[in-house]
Amino acid sequence: MHPSLSFDQAPPISVPYRFFLVAPWFGVMAGILLAWSGGDALVSRWTPEALALTHLIAVGFMLQAMCGAVFQFIPVAVGGNVWRPRLVANIGQPLLLLAALLLVAGLLFSRPGLLSAAAPLFLLTVGGFVAVVALALWQTPATGMTLWAMRMAIAGLAVTVVLGALLAEALALGLSIPIVELADIHLAWGLAGWALMLLAGVSYYVVPMFQLTRPYPLWFTRWFGPLLLLLLLAWSSRLLLEDPRWSLAIALSLLALVSAYAGMTLWLQYTRRRKVHDATSVGFRIANLSILAFVISGAGFLLYPELAADPRAAVWLGVLAFAGVFVSAITGMMYKIVPFLNWLHLQRLGAPLSAVPNMNKMIPGEAMTGQLRLHVLAVALLLAAVWLPGLTRLAGAALAVSFAWMGWNLAGAVRRYQSFKDQIRAAGLHH
Repeated sequence: MHPSLSFDQAPPISVPYRFFLVAPWFGVMAGILLAWSGGDALVSRWTPEALALTHLIAVGFMLQAMCGAVFQFIPVAVGGNVWRPRLVANIGQPLLLLAALLLVAGLLFSRPGLLSAAAPLFLLTVGGFVAVVALALWQTPATGMTLWAMRMAIAGLAVTVVLGALLAEALALGLSIPIVELADIHLAWGLAGWALMLLAGVSYYVVPMFQLTRPYPLWFTRWFGPLLLLLLLAWSSRLLLEDPRWSLAIALSLLALVSAYAGMTLWLQYTRRRKVHDATSVGFRIANLSILAFVISGAGFLLYPELAADPRAAVWLGVLAFAGVFVSAITGMMYKIVPFLNWLHLQRLGAPLSAVPNMNKMIPGEAMTGQLRLHVLAVALLLAAVWLPGLTRLAGAALAVSFAWMGWNLAGAVRRYQSFKDQIRAAGLHH
């Protein structure tokens, strides 16, 4: 394993698993909602169904999975000591779940009261999470660009949630603020400032370790995060500087930078010494190809405004970003993290290594590969359904089954962990 991993500080296995086991079922809800809504759901990013779907994936699936990963990653990979992780997770995770359901219901049924209830709950819960994690990240003696990327990602999460809460209250109370411009800034911070920044920081560490590639070049890791942060700040200034040329230049620069991350990761995968084709590398490859598709589409829409005038253009980009990029990358990561956690915690029981099963035994390889294939089919159907509304119900069904399969795979890994743990204890092999 990686020489600088700090296993002693790993939180109890229940902490990340609380988040991981819940996350896929938000995706199942998204698929069911899409299958139930039919073709009208994807005609514009502003339909109640599209807003609900976006947030089922963003604050349901993505936020749950990413919070679980952060609780695990900070102590083990960057040596940060998270304060009372079990307590924070036991309180924060159910509140996060409740906040997400309130927000989605408020958007779907246009209920101002639900939006008003969701906003402060998100501020409280995510605020607590950000405070605990930021403290751990600033107090660690570790150095390196993974650490800095994670610090910037946590700041990006804070900005995203504050803007989201402001938008929810504005919709609930009818405040006269520039909703569309603020929504665009909220989206940019959520996708790039939080999700992509965290993905990049984790990639610097796990892509070389788990996918057996060369490390990311130092110049790239040193500049990618700060440049991304700088461009996001510049993008946010469009509220004050209403200059279309400025907005165009910033948007194209953001797309170029994002494509550099995807290109670099694909290049490292392509040039690695030993070709491993497991679920993690496949998930990352799908994610990075989706980034490149997003960049090409986004640049086309920016340079040819008549294309972007079709409200479905924004939906196309949304499907690529949420389902193509982040669901793929997070799925691939969870398929590596969960077996690794099982192996780590079984080993920490004190049993001899011969008694601890191989990581590959935790989730069958064919189950992970089959689920990812179905996920790719669901993404392809979703992209087609943007232009061919007759495919929407089929796309929704494929999405729901894909997420349910992922949930089943993860639950199976937890059952195997418990079974192996019972066997080790029954055999008297633990300390």
